[in-house]
Amino acid sequence: MNKTVPTRIFIPRDTTSCSLGADRVAELVQQTISENELPLQVVRNGSRGLYWLEPMIEVETEAGRIAYGPVTDDCIEDFIASQFWKPNENHPLYLGLTQEIGFLKNQQRLTFARVGVIDPLSIDDYRQQGGFVGLGSALTLSSAEIVSVVTRSGLRGRGGAAFPTGIKWQTVLDTDSEQKYIVCNADEGDSGTYSDRMLMESDPFSLIEGMVIAGIAVGANQGFIYLREEYPLAEEILCKAIEIANEHGYLGNNIAGSNSSFSIDVRIGAGAYICGEETAMLESLEGKRGEVRPKPPLPAIKGLFGQPSVINNVISLASVPIILADGAEAYECYGAGRSRGTLPFQLAGNIKYAGLVELAFGATLRTLLNDFGGGTRTGKSMKAVQVGGPLGAYLPESQWDVALDYEAFVDIGAMLGHGGIVAFDDSVDMSEQARFSMEFCAIESCGKCTPCRIGSVRGVEVIDNICNGESPSQNLQLLNDLCETMTDASLCAMGGMTPFPVRSALQHFAEDFPALDKS
Repeated sequence: MNKTVPTRIFIPRDTTSCSLGADRVAELVQQTISENELPLQVVRNGSRGLYWLEPMIEVETEAGRIAYGPVTDDCIEDFIASQFWKPNENHPLYLGLTQEIGFLKNQQRLTFARVGVIDPLSIDDYRQQGGFVGLGSALTLSSAEIVSVVTRSGLRGRGGAAFPTGIKWQTVLDTDSEQKYIVCNADEGDSGTYSDRMLMESDPFSLIEGMVIAGIAVGANQGFIYLREEYPLAEEILCKAIEIANEHGYLGNNIAGSNSSFSIDVRIGAGAYICGEETAMLESLEGKRGEVRPKPPLPAIKGLFGQPSVINNVISLASVPIILADGAEAYECYGAGRSRGTLPFQLAGNIKYAGLVELAFGATLRTLLNDFGGGTRTGKSMKAVQVGGPLGAYLPESQWDVALDYEAFVDIGAMLGHGGIVAFDDSVDMSEQARFSMEFCAIESCGKCTPCRIGSVRGVEVIDNICNGESPSQNLQLLNDLCETMTDASLCAMGGMTPFPVRSALQHFAEDFPALDKS
């Protein structure tokens, strides 16, 4: 007798979905299945990144996966009673085929192709969706050939600095040492960013595969993931995924039947924003206080424990498998100018449709804010957008048509950074935002260099003086001099880029500094 194949019900398990009640939804659905002996199976997938629709439930059908959402706690009992597993277009939460939802359909998902699709801890799901094809390709190439593929793809660091990944790998490959390391910087601390967390919680094997390929490429046999302490679910899923990868021969000795060996350990940070800077992270990994190191020497030559080290962030490493699987040219054909491939942009702040949007470089901020984000959540006019985290410039509407690529943003005194986008409506006071930038630096500075440690404290005081009408012209000159000193003399980007949001607020939103008009 043929046994009925259960219909799979997908309920997300990532941090944001769980915070919105996904665990409760899953519990009640599973309870209903058990009590009624229904031919259904609950799969805890990751989120698709459509966060205004979470918890979003998907039902597997012959036509594809059908979505409902948001399935909140106040409607879950009625939702289950409606027998949602029998798709009903008239149901008020019915969204149709998941892949046809405009927010998702209009993206170009490469690195995030599996995110929200698979069970994060099913290695079979991962392999069925193209996992480990890139590793298989890498094992047929020499180290130099792997590095060449990554270089030709045009992949640049997705952590903010945008340094060419292939050049970094080449430097480590060319540096003689018996011990080398691959370090994944997963200390995602920028405001409005969550792509690293999403990927680690929803597709952890892609990060593992990318780190293994990096190790084979440069001759490293040990990797570390430096994870921010605020991500306990990511830690849980990563550690389990590493255990599974070891069991199936994708970590440890003789990876996938080859002569290569590679191991990964997860290390937890202690909540310091500065440890997102690569050398401060290395200090922390070595058990020291997280302070920025002077350069040179570069970490690629003298990094973790004084050994040559590849340091990339989560998205950089997770992008490597598809590059090795499909070839450098297939990846390089996406993008604009020197910005090749795609970037997962994260919409946050006062935005109607908050969520993750992976697009090729070259689109515009206006497209993201309007076509995907739907404008402000409050319905008011959008006034300013900060791109690239707390060190990024505040952009007025006149700059929303600049192409989203690294060089174009540098030309306007801004940065793409990690792809975080925080929107503000017209109720925001930009003088307060300028003050916050200096205050944030004062709180998070490691204290190693004077311009950052002292300059940020003085910056808060000077902005307060300007806003209080105390010699505004003289204090404006003092603030400009202070910003110049911080930019030119700080040891790292913490102090060097804090002036970006301050200067942009003064330049583009002068009306929020009324004392300057009266001086």
